[in-house]
Amino acid sequence: MKNILLVEDDSFLIDIYTKQLTVAGFNVTVASDGQMAINKIKELSPDLVMLDIILPKISGWEVLRIVREELNLKDLKIIVLSALSQKEDLEKGSIYNIVKYLTKTENTPSQITEEVKKILN
Repeated sequence: MKNILLVEDDSFLIDIYTKQLTVAGFNVTVASDGQMAINKIKELSPDLVMLDIILPKISGWEVLRIVREELNLKDLKIIVLSALSQKEDLEKGSIYNIVKYLTKTENTPSQITEEVKKILN
């Protein structure tokens, strides 16, 4: 069973994504802020991280920087899952070698789950 770290601070979205991903056969762990995300990445070595950008304590961009530069986890699969959809945000994602940038407004939880399946299977 593949392990996913969901980094999200919206409890409603946490509930929806966790249910969808669990039904699809994934083991989901949640981190509700950036600092917790970094700790969980070190502790769990997940197969995939689903990362929101606007987070308490440490932003998703800073989490990405720490993961790639300080922890040197260049091959960790990361999907950015955010409400931010500006061109600059999409470009910033590519700098950190993310697998996919999905906007919450344009992708349903089912579509997001399908993307996760494609990436992990």
